[in-house]
Amino acid sequence: MRRKVNKVLKQSGVIPYRERDGKIEILLITTRDRQEWVIPKGGIVNGMTPPASAAKEAWEEAGVIGQVDGNELGTYKYRKRGKIYRVKMYLLPVENLSDCYPEANKRYRRWLDAKQAIKLIKKDSLKRILKGFLQTKLHSCALSL
Repeated sequence: MRRKVNKVLKQSGVIPYRERDGKIEILLITTRDRQEWVIPKGGIVNGMTPPASAAKEAWEEAGVIGQVDGNELGTYKYRKRGKIYRVKMYLLPVENLSDCYPEANKRYRRWLDAKQAIKLIKKDSLKRILKGFLQTKLHSCALSL
């Protein structure tokens, strides 16, 4: 009997962040059922680059606008309803935050200290990406002092 080959669906997402009083804050959103804290992500739209598609998701799901850093931060995989997804992650320094966005009534959002945000994320592979971002950011801040 042949094994069914699972197609890996491609997605992109962002870590929306800002610096406040010398500290890094990350904006987390909930899943639509408001059960878990996650980052904005979604399927890569045909004709769009992964960073541009991630920026679109950030607007729709979290109401944030900024210039996505085109350098891929890392990838992680997850399984949902029998499908496998591979998410390319990018940084999004938030420039604007709107209260009126497409999924405002479907999700909660919350600015958190980076370490708190990492604790609330359940997927270990995404935690690893967030920790890597935080270490890089802290290192670059120390260099600029």
